[in-house]
Amino acid sequence: MSTVPKARPTRVSHVEAAEILADRDPVLAALIAAAGPIRIGRRGTASHFAALVEAIVYQQLAGAAAKAIHGRLVAALDEEVEPEALLALSDETLRAVGLSGNKARSLRDLATKVLDGTVVLSPRGLSRQSDEKVIASLSTVRGIGPWTAQMFLMFRLRRLDVWPVGDFGVRQGYGLAWKIPMPTARELEPLGEPYRPYRTIVAWYCWRAVELYGGATDSALTR
Repeated sequence: MSTVPKARPTRVSHVEAAEILADRDPVLAALIAAAGPIRIGRRGTASHFAALVEAIVYQQLAGAAAKAIHGRLVAALDEEVEPEALLALSDETLRAVGLSGNKARSLRDLATKVLDGTVVLSPRGLSRQSDEKVIASLSTVRGIGPWTAQMFLMFRLRRLDVWPVGDFGVRQGYGLAWKIPMPTARELEPLGEPYRPYRTIVAWYCWRAVELYGGATDSALTR
């Protein structure tokens, strides 16, 4: 007797998730109407490893300076941003491109852990890992904390249910949109529960609320 295979569930798009939330919550409906469609674009052609290298380089630096250092690093790697190539660069070369000692050590740690399997970055391997597992794995890397891991989940892996309660902008935006005092990270955690499994959408619109209601300029997270 033959059996009909079960259809795989259809993945909800970011726009569809926003529509679902707008129907569920009038505050979000007003915010989404004011802010327009969510703009978490398709990821570029760079590998996940290259994206994490860029994230480490950009940490705590102004955009122009970080862009220049990152450009010199990519050139030193002959445009091949791979773990083996990065580990082959000398400390002198890493200093010459403008990296601090701490960032050079972070990049070497990332490359080493990707090669030894501590950090899995293959699309197939990542697809089998929960959000919590990805965060825990990436957080073993020197210089990568929960926030960087959460941004990787949101913008690289396009996971829909990430809730970065430690992000100041998300906390500020939630307070502005819902007209309450800005919640602490601990207070914000349960406030996201009604929006599962689409908390990424809420977080993104909280950033937009800071721009719309708080007068902030557009950030790299919302462009």
